[in-house]
Amino acid sequence: MDAAGASAPASPPIRASEALRKKLAKIGLHSEADLLVHLPLRYEDETRITPVAGAPWGEPVLVEVVITSCEIQFRPRRQMVVRGFDDSGELVMRFFSFYPSQQAALSAGSKVRAFGEVRGGFFGAEMVHPRFHKVIGDEPLLTEMTPIYPSTAGLANSALQKLIARALEGGDLSETLDEELRHRLKLPGLARSLRFLHTPPTGTALETLHARNHPAWRRVKFDEVLAQQLCMRRAYLARREQGAPVLVAQDDLGARLVDQLPFGLTGAQLRAMAEIAGDLSQPYPMQRLLQGDVGAGKTIVAALAACQAISAGWQAAFMAPTEILAEQHYLKLRQWLEPLGVKVAWLTGSLKAAAKRAQLASAAAEAQLVVGTHALIQEGVDFARLGLAIVDEQHRFGVAQRLALRKKGANPHQLMMSATPIPRTLAMSYYADLDVTVLDELPPGRTPIKTRLVADTRRDEVVGFISKHVDEGRQAYWVCPLIEESEALQLQTAQDTYAQLAEDLPNLRIGLAHSRLKADEKQAVMAAFTAGEIDVLVATTVIEVGVDVPNASLMVIEHAERFGLSQLHQLRGRVGRGAHESSCVLIYAGPLGEIARQRLKIIFENTDGFEIARQDLHLRGPGEFVGSRQSGVPLLRYADLELDADLVEMAREVAEKMLVEHPEQAERHLKRWLGTREELLKS
Repeated sequence: MDAAGASAPASPPIRASEALRKKLAKIGLHSEADLLVHLPLRYEDETRITPVAGAPWGEPVLVEVVITSCEIQFRPRRQMVVRGFDDSGELVMRFFSFYPSQQAALSAGSKVRAFGEVRGGFFGAEMVHPRFHKVIGDEPLLTEMTPIYPSTAGLANSALQKLIARALEGGDLSETLDEELRHRLKLPGLARSLRFLHTPPTGTALETLHARNHPAWRRVKFDEVLAQQLCMRRAYLARREQGAPVLVAQDDLGARLVDQLPFGLTGAQLRAMAEIAGDLSQPYPMQRLLQGDVGAGKTIVAALAACQAISAGWQAAFMAPTEILAEQHYLKLRQWLEPLGVKVAWLTGSLKAAAKRAQLASAAAEAQLVVGTHALIQEGVDFARLGLAIVDEQHRFGVAQRLALRKKGANPHQLMMSATPIPRTLAMSYYADLDVTVLDELPPGRTPIKTRLVADTRRDEVVGFISKHVDEGRQAYWVCPLIEESEALQLQTAQDTYAQLAEDLPNLRIGLAHSRLKADEKQAVMAAFTAGEIDVLVATTVIEVGVDVPNASLMVIEHAERFGLSQLHQLRGRVGRGAHESSCVLIYAGPLGEIARQRLKIIFENTDGFEIARQDLHLRGPGEFVGSRQSGVPLLRYADLELDADLVEMAREVAEKMLVEHPEQAERHLKRWLGTREELLKS
């Protein structure tokens, strides 16, 4: 028996031919329960006939006409042109692909009902590829809206309608929420809600159905979010049943690190460290997400967590997604910890064979902190006693990669970090199986960054601005979206920009960094920029995260309209790290599309990463925030995290109570919504 009690019986499989079952499986339909919660994308109203002359153009309607002619035309392209009429006027129907059987059904004298959008054609009202059928006798009209379901190639909507109708008749529609809870949350019954959504009665307003704000939709959305919360909570509880090393500090290593820092910790950092320290001292594995805006000071919090593991006699590993970022962390952590006697190892794929052998031997023996890239999780990398795994920019790694790092030790504690702030509703849903710590306070001394929007026609002014900026003793970044010329996207490239700036600014030292440089070349360029030997660094997004050069106070982003909001915010955060006033210049090429215009407006008006993330979620949905984490998380099909934020709050509360007080109901609820897809999250 698990956290949700005894296993509920599985829903019966769908009764259908092997060929049909294969098509249904493609869209995740395996059982009767799957069919019941496979809800329509939209509805069509075939309950009333609209006169041809009274049909509003651009809206789908049902018309009934008598066919006067049906002929094949070959100009301007092959098509079947059908003419028909009713008492109000004539209608032309055009079919660009058709079968002989359809041609026969549309012969002169036939009465047909056609459903589609009426539009103005050369000969008056016309429909293109309407859905139609031949009327036999006094055939009654439908009494319910026609649901249109999500489907796949070769799977007809009519087949889904029949299967779902059969499931509604004999399937399990029993309640998983008790009456008192439904009353308190003002939710209708499940059976009534599902029947209504699959077969809405005549007279139901299509606007209400399509807007998904009917009480029946609200019940379905709540149940879906509740299933996600139950699944995530079970994963959380399951992890707590696993053993982990108890990391209790045996000396004052952490305190000595804090004493030697040239800055004080913020209140948010102290709170975060207290939460993490408490987790590390428990006999079950920590699974905590540390998130904070650009420059909030996540690295020192991670370093202090590593100190606790090291002080307890265990090792810590620190994994970053790119070599540039990993090396930045390595240099900073070594600077902080080696004077305190901590042995720090460096492991990356670009190391020469002899150096790599030495670092591997160190990781397997005396190294107390091992910093690196994906190289940390490769075969042949062994740790002597791994107690804490730290993963920076966790959304860049897949589930399997994070799991591989955990398998390098005896179920080590895991601290994941993200500089991409996650909106609260997203954290409550897709990250509900993690403990989340937020650094909501920036260290003192961070200078505000002025953001400027500049059309690419004023590029020369930006070059002049850079020259003045460097004359004052400071450095600048110039970021481009592509490395070399692309026919598909005629954008200013990094290599072109490097050459052009070298020509325009002959007195300045220009550097170039991009992902296709060899690792040692890239490191040499970054080291020169950090040391102040390069005035302007032209780069691709390899410098998006982690690069920390206090003297660089100007960021120019070429073709800013091509970047996502998160990227723009990360890149802007590379400046404003010193005492000088900093600027971020966003160069855009017109004309701008609506989404690009909105993105640039958001980044121009906001500096708070959480507010930017919230608006980004509204623009794009949760996909990119969740990233590869999706492979272990039940996705939401019906609920909208922004519009239905109150449901997420309610479901979270109900899930915790349900698992404890009504485990059988929780199990039935999960089986209905997730079926065979439910799995404990392993990341």
